Amino acid sequence: MKAFFISIPLLAGFLIDLILGDPYTLPHPVRAIGNLISRLEKFVRKKFPDNLRFGGIFLGVTVLLITSGIAFAILFSAYKINFWLGIAVESIMCYYLIAPKCLRDESMKVYRALKGNDTERARKAVSMIVGRDTDRLDNSGIIRAAVETVAENTSDGVTAPLMFTALGGAVLGFFYKAANTMDSMIGYKNEKYAEIGYFAAKLDDILNYIPSRITALIMIFSAYVLKFNGKNAFKIWKRDKHKHASPNSAQTESVCAGALEIRLAGDAYYFGELHKKEYIGDDIRPVENEDIRKANKLMYCTSVIILILSIIFRAVIFGGVFCGK
Repeated sequence: MKAFFISIPLLAGFLIDLILGDPYTLPHPVRAIGNLISRLEKFVRKKFPDNLRFGGIFLGVTVLLITSGIAFAILFSAYKINFWLGIAVESIMCYYLIAPKCLRDESMKVYRALKGNDTERARKAVSMIVGRDTDRLDNSGIIRAAVETVAENTSDGVTAPLMFTALGGAVLGFFYKAANTMDSMIGYKNEKYAEIGYFAAKLDDILNYIPSRITALIMIFSAYVLKFNGKNAFKIWKRDKHKHASPNSAQTESVCAGALEIRLAGDAYYFGELHKKEYIGDDIRPVENEDIRKANKLMYCTSVIILILSIIFRAVIFGGVFCGK
């Protein structure tokens, strides 16, 4: 019986997020990881000014060890005291690892601003969830940026953490989350971060290689379930899945573009510098505000399917191990 309950934290974490979303007014471990990264970045720039790539490795390894070590200590202690306490603590940890509701809520702020014809508010809202400069974006560019971040973060923010947690519990989940947070903060290929963020960017690419591809395939299936254009989703995925500087980001972006019959990506400004980027998808029709809602539906459908598969995997493969059988 306990073999079944060992998979409960995944489901519980997802349901808690569905109800509460990110607790903006409460302490959040990912914010703590971000603070640690910021402090170590300052330390590394001071101590390794002539070898920032080595300093970036030191930063990365330190963040991973501290994050994983604390997660292990908390979880080990909880399960040592009582199995059900461990389940409860791991459920809360899983809740902090995934962010589907936050992703939906933040992107829908963009949707509501555009629906109210407030372009400036929409630019501000989308600037909170994308890394590009948003001051030059028109309404279509704002919509594309929101859709792209929902599509990409379906993997980074939801399904990949679910997969890593299914494979190694909340400890491995937090290992992944630390790596992903480092990439989002210092994994840029500009003059400031190219060296110090090299390790973080490469590690994130490696960790997301398989999850992004699994997510893309499940997203194609989800497109059929939702009666979007599943056939076109598969076609654009096969054609455009490598049209991105990252080996992983275009996996889900291409599926989303195909499913919604729109064109994403293209040139964008980052820190005032123009970056030339290939288009993903075909402009079968112009982008519209409703595409943000559709991208979120695709994200949730994909996430629920992978949640179910992760629960089954964890219960069948690891249930007996964690229960000492």
